[in-house]
Amino acid sequence: MTSSEDALANSTSDASLARSKERSAKIDRAIDENPSRFRILTGDRPTGHLHLGHYFGTLRNRVLLQERGVETWVLIADYQVITDRDGVGPIRERVLALIADYIAAGIDPERSVIFTHSAVPALNQLMLPFLSLVTESELHRNPTVKSELEASDGRAMSGLMLTYPVHQAADILFCKANLVPVGQDQLPHLEQARLISQRFDKRYGRAHPDRPVFPRPEALLSEVPLLLGTDGTKMSKSRGNTIELGMSADETAKILKKAKTDAERHITFDPVNRPEVSNLLMLASLSTGRSPVAIADEIGDKGAGALKAFVTDSLNEMFAPMRARRAELLAHEDYLWSVLHAGNEKANAQADQTLDEVRIAMQMTY
Repeated sequence: MTSSEDALANSTSDASLARSKERSAKIDRAIDENPSRFRILTGDRPTGHLHLGHYFGTLRNRVLLQERGVETWVLIADYQVITDRDGVGPIRERVLALIADYIAAGIDPERSVIFTHSAVPALNQLMLPFLSLVTESELHRNPTVKSELEASDGRAMSGLMLTYPVHQAADILFCKANLVPVGQDQLPHLEQARLISQRFDKRYGRAHPDRPVFPRPEALLSEVPLLLGTDGTKMSKSRGNTIELGMSADETAKILKKAKTDAERHITFDPVNRPEVSNLLMLASLSTGRSPVAIADEIGDKGAGALKAFVTDSLNEMFAPMRARRAELLAHEDYLWSVLHAGNEKANAQADQTLDEVRIAMQMTY
């Protein structure tokens, strides 16, 4: 691209993001007016244990949406584990831990549906007609696919990784979700689902004359806090720089004691010039509800040690009830599996119904 083309692309992107934010704010207001209009799809890959980034970034918001009365479907994306890995690892233990984390954090199985990819055949069968609606070049342009290809160091990309955006579209559309909580970086995935929904209706028609088979899912943009790992780099399970939700108070204290700060003793909130110190202040803010600036002013010249102690106490106090509930849940595995089986049953009923509508629209009822 030329510099003028770059500028035009950035301008278009900024304008599109502004429209998405405006639409998201309107939807947020509509939830308060009539939450029954919406069904949310969200979820996680069971590639490791959930940590603070997951909780503050998505999990806490899911609970809030559930409490506002929005029907919530939570996917444990077990098939997506193998998009970029050679095996599934200790997947059974991770799936069990995810269910425990969800319930301990406040996801109510009586009001929300928790289910797994691998247990819902009709969901995955939607991949076939959906793949007919996208081109290879569109898949290669997806940001997640592009970044994976760039990071592959010449390693061949799997077909599942290439079609990852289509699988995500199937996740959203099979249950007729019309709202997806996302960060700005995930908007292209949602746009792919919207395009597939639109193209299916245009190419194959409708099972019912008065409505399309699939809704056009909307984005509910979340202001996900940018949290760094304890080493000052991106928070990641693979880097080992996280505090997992299931860790004990002592484990939390031990990790935070080694957290990276800087040489300046006076504590200030300055994300640009003091990212590591500011990250600890943000954790304290998220766990206490106080502003990071006020916390920094309170600690003042007491130094990094006092800051780490404050963060440790704040996090441990906040997560103590959740950790106790999580331990109680993990002691009753049969209950956790019963929650998953009930969720899978609901997901299968919905997926079968959706697939029937797809077959009718495609004139494949024979």
